[in-house]
Amino acid sequence: MNPLKDVFLFLSKQKFLQDLLSTSGPAKIISKRFISGETLEDGITMAKELNKSGSKISLDNLGESVENEQAALEAAQEYYKIINRIKSEDSFDISISLKLTQMGLDISDEFCLKNLRGIMAEAQKFNKLVTIDMESSAYTDRTLNIFRQLRKEGFSGTGIVIQSCLTRTENDIKNLLPIGPRVRLCKGAYKEPATVAFSKKQDVDANYIKVLSMLLSEEALKKGSYPEIATHDEKIIDWTVDFVKNNNIALDKFEFQMLYGIRRDLQENLVKHGYRMRVYLPYGTHWYPYYMRRLAERPANVWFVLKGIWR
Repeated sequence: MNPLKDVFLFLSKQKFLQDLLSTSGPAKIISKRFISGETLEDGITMAKELNKSGSKISLDNLGESVENEQAALEAAQEYYKIINRIKSEDSFDISISLKLTQMGLDISDEFCLKNLRGIMAEAQKFNKLVTIDMESSAYTDRTLNIFRQLRKEGFSGTGIVIQSCLTRTENDIKNLLPIGPRVRLCKGAYKEPATVAFSKKQDVDANYIKVLSMLLSEEALKKGSYPEIATHDEKIIDWTVDFVKNNNIALDKFEFQMLYGIRRDLQENLVKHGYRMRVYLPYGTHWYPYYMRRLAERPANVWFVLKGIWR
């Protein structure tokens, strides 16, 4: 693993730095490379701007690792505000993303599920999709169990994130395919032990292609599978473009997804060629862990930040 990546992943878990930088004016300015702002209106404003270029949106109120019920309930209330705010925004496609530890998973599965049921019911009322983000491998089983339970209870608009870096992912996809899942497939942004994850980039990439081909198979698509191809890797994007062309897969059967602030040129180029593109658009005051993981993912991200500092 890249030593620089290890450093930023370590920093992402340092609460004292989070407390320090979250109130720092200069740090807030620099964070806007990857975060739309601190308020819901900041997120909505940027969503509308991105929509002008043809991008769909997945709006996320940043937050994770909540340890008390009151904080989790407050986080859930913010999602009710999001739904209330976007329910009338019919002019563009906007969905929601959230993390289970933000909803109280570290308190208990049942408490978290209770919070989610209310959010999912409200979102379903207005035909808004909700995607459950995947966190570190310590939460994978519990996250998948809650996703399956919500689907079982009729919340068909619920999607799940799956990470190709984990060795278990192929089997997880096989188990999910019968229910026709909406899957955001990403590589993974957490430091994982070698016992559960691939250590080499080429293995992570190969697993991504293997799993994506399963989600794009004729049988999977007939069952309702909807792959959300979350990557900035041009090799994987090119592979996808070739695969869907060679297999006559309609462009409304999948979509590409990318992070706000990264490769907007590539995002706009895909839209230009008729592909669905959704931008993962975060906002909120709890931006520090997310920001550090973005710096860990690609050395180029660090360069972007340094250029911003010295301008």
